[in-house]
Amino acid sequence: MQTNFAPERLADPAMQASEKILRTCVHCGFCTATCPTYLLLGDELDSPRGRIYLIKDMFENGRPATKEVVQHVDRCLSCLSCMTTCPSGVHYMHLVDHARAHIEATYERPFADRLFRNVLSAVLPHPGRFRLALLGASIGKLAAPVLRRLPVVGKRLGAMLDLAPRALPPRSHLQDPQTVPAAAAAARKGRVAILTGCAQPVLDPGINEAAVRLLTRMGLDVVVPAGEGCCGALVHHMGRDAESHAFAKRNIDAWIREMDGDGLDAIVITASGCGTTIKDYGFMFREDPAYAEKAARVSALAKDVTEVVAMFGLPEIVEKSGRVVAYHSACSMQHGQKITDLPKTLLKQAGFVVKDVPEGHICCGSAGTYNILQPEISARLRDRKVANIERMRPEIVATGNIGCMTQIAKGFADKASTTRIVHTVALLDWATGGPVPAELDTF
Repeated sequence: MQTNFAPERLADPAMQASEKILRTCVHCGFCTATCPTYLLLGDELDSPRGRIYLIKDMFENGRPATKEVVQHVDRCLSCLSCMTTCPSGVHYMHLVDHARAHIEATYERPFADRLFRNVLSAVLPHPGRFRLALLGASIGKLAAPVLRRLPVVGKRLGAMLDLAPRALPPRSHLQDPQTVPAAAAAARKGRVAILTGCAQPVLDPGINEAAVRLLTRMGLDVVVPAGEGCCGALVHHMGRDAESHAFAKRNIDAWIREMDGDGLDAIVITASGCGTTIKDYGFMFREDPAYAEKAARVSALAKDVTEVVAMFGLPEIVEKSGRVVAYHSACSMQHGQKITDLPKTLLKQAGFVVKDVPEGHICCGSAGTYNILQPEISARLRDRKVANIERMRPEIVATGNIGCMTQIAKGFADKASTTRIVHTVALLDWATGGPVPAELDTF
């Protein structure tokens, strides 16, 4: 793609990076075939190619974001399926992230939209606040029919209440800084840190608990460092760079202390959406003299939990259930981190019968806060995903991302389906001596 940026525009390193990305696009349109919003809406401007044209015009001419640009960029899920499809290697993720930051800096959203986004960014990345909000949501569900009819925000409030669980699990002990030593029966193999995160430990603390049981059974000491928390992804994808970078710096500092202290063999991440962002810290801080080197070190050490299991090897399989599992590959896993076959291979090794989901490359519609901010498109994608899963007639659905779990579980509940969705690591823990996952204990 030919570009015509004025030299002063390219003085900005972020603009330099985006201009380089724009020049790699050859207009081929392969991306339109795998873009969920183009699939549903059929609008060229709701495809990656169309959004690239809008972003190019905005950046090249130094213009503030317009209502049209905001509408079509907001509809992008950042599923990154286009990056997997693109034969030219267009790094759409970095381009759309830059566009979102530009929108945040130059466009004044309507008051209700600003307020809603401010509330999400103030609550979701903070586990204590999020827990309180969910407790309030249990009361809000009683008023849901009225709230849904509110102008402007009604559909979003309804979507948020629909996603809130009816009951919250108790707070996990793993949210406190500590080191869990390798199991006594295992030969010690190394030392890893685990990301506790923000939303996941509130919604399903059993995921990290299963991961720690599995990792210690494998012979690893597992550290929960003091000072770490939200990876910054939720606000990063809302264009709030200052907030996302503050979260990221806190994590980088916490992990560097451990790396420079007793050392780490990996930083274990059990939410693939977080993993995609943390593996990108090196790019995010490439121009920061104080954090560039540290961020690159952290990104190099960040691993999805399935990667760590493959590195050190599954423990002995003690429970070969033979259950039929449909594997849902989260977009952040398959497109963001390029981890495709490994989770399925581990599940097969653990004794499960694994099936692929048709249209597995198409997003389920979760995408961070997308299922709240774009509830109608999200619901259509969720229903499409659930229908494809049910074609496989699985007993269990496995995935590696809490957002997908919440989204797909809502789709199952709407259809009164008996299918259960479980994190991959919980199934691996069960197969190697851990308890039956909570989702299956009445199955």
